[in-house]
Amino acid sequence: MQTTIGDFILDRLKAIGITEIIGVPGDFNLSFLEQIEASEGIRFVGACNELNAAYAADGYARQRGVGCLLTTYGVGELSALNGIAGARAEHVPLVSLAGAPPQYATEFRWNLHHSLADGDFANMLDSFAPFTEVATRVSPMNVVEEFDRALHTCLREKRPVHIQIPSDITHLSIEVPDEPFSTELAPSDPERLNAAADYVLEHLAKAKDPIILIDQDTNRHGFTEKFRAIIDKAQLPYSQLSSGKAILSERHPLFIGTYNGAASAPGVQERIEKSDFLVTTNPRFIEVNSGSFTHNLADARVYNFGDQHLNADGEYFVGINTLELLDVLLDRIPEAGASTSAAFEPEPFEPNPDAPLTQERIWPQMLGFIQEDDVVIAEAGTSNIGLGQQRMPEGVQYINSTIWGSIGFTLPCVLGSQLANPKRRHVLFIGDGSFQLTAQELSTILRQDLKPIIVLVNNDGYTIERYILGMEREYNEIQMWDYTALPKAFMKDTTMESYVASTESELAKALDDIAAHPERGAFLEVRLDAFDAPKGLQAFGPQTADFDFGPRGPRNA
Repeated sequence: MQTTIGDFILDRLKAIGITEIIGVPGDFNLSFLEQIEASEGIRFVGACNELNAAYAADGYARQRGVGCLLTTYGVGELSALNGIAGARAEHVPLVSLAGAPPQYATEFRWNLHHSLADGDFANMLDSFAPFTEVATRVSPMNVVEEFDRALHTCLREKRPVHIQIPSDITHLSIEVPDEPFSTELAPSDPERLNAAADYVLEHLAKAKDPIILIDQDTNRHGFTEKFRAIIDKAQLPYSQLSSGKAILSERHPLFIGTYNGAASAPGVQERIEKSDFLVTTNPRFIEVNSGSFTHNLADARVYNFGDQHLNADGEYFVGINTLELLDVLLDRIPEAGASTSAAFEPEPFEPNPDAPLTQERIWPQMLGFIQEDDVVIAEAGTSNIGLGQQRMPEGVQYINSTIWGSIGFTLPCVLGSQLANPKRRHVLFIGDGSFQLTAQELSTILRQDLKPIIVLVNNDGYTIERYILGMEREYNEIQMWDYTALPKAFMKDTTMESYVASTESELAKALDDIAAHPERGAFLEVRLDAFDAPKGLQAFGPQTADFDFGPRGPRNA
């Protein structure tokens, strides 16, 4: 079948569920943009800059299973690289496309704008290689095999891929396969699949304290619903890392709390570290989710479920599709009687009318506002630390960037996430310092007629940095903005409503009004003292200083 290169690429993107391509136009991608404009079932959404576009594509992928970014060569793609690296760190499948100089110009090493004017057109791909699973430039002769290879790798490995598309080839005709693109993973080796299932079930039957420990790869590889069904059928207790927060219910009777090394919920560390059957999903321990490296699984008998393998307490099974293995286990695992324990219910929050807002009390108050099935997006810093201690309602999808932790990520992330799933209510919690990094993307949120609830935590500077070092230093201060004026500054006739709260009663009134008007977005500024912080942050800051600066380095008084 004959089609143009641009239409082939768009057909492939639509086949994997992409209906929005997020990015910034540039001269090397304009030819491709014309083809997007002419194509049905897919559209281009322009962001304010490439970094924000990459963050937004990441958020999109967390809803749809994959996102797509479009930039232009050199200045555009390098501007997006931080966001692409974040997707790599967080195991988010992202297809990054970049319009490249014409093929003849790269082959004959012309000195061009957006390059170093030295004829080197490999350096950009070399820059992307460490942060992607595939970094390639396509041509009319290889685009079918190369593009398909990149998509399969992205979907299988849950990592970003980067593809440069020369600007002079998108309208050329090529021969493409007649059969549709398949997103199915390769099936398991039957013997290895059955051997793995037999081994797991045999040792599970002998276990006295089996526990499932959830982390972000549980979600990334599509294990979540299968583990939920196994837990309910076999009545297995489970825990989570902070980087896997709320992937499974935090209020279920079988949830034992969050594992975080020495900073775990009471009793959790001992149970996890002494479990005789601990199921994991490729956990990656960093200082944030390990209690500053106080985790210790040496005495646990670990059964680690990767996407294509099982490490069963030192016995390796490869050549298996783990989704198939989980299906077999669900079918064969013995059914246990349902637990009679009650589900967790938080204490109702009663506001003190004239009390100023504090970090200790604002997060329980916010918990009462969060509804079942909300998408809750928490910026690194006080928002994530404060919300991390709260058990989310049923069905909440909790999004943050625990590992990469690039501040400013979450505002563009909510843009991408709500583009991908506009029917779900999105609630964003972001600090004032983080907001100032990517604030311009609020204009795109309004232009796309999205209606998130944005809670701006205004504590007048970089609070998390203050507690690490420089409590009163100028380098941790930022300019105070008139934040609630920004929605109308970006769009004069916006329906997004602005609110300010400094006391618990003001916050309660604002939250009631926001909940009563789901048809419009909301921008809520909550004002707290600059030196107030969640207890977790008050402990994390000095620990980070000890780790970062050595025994002779500076400390806060």
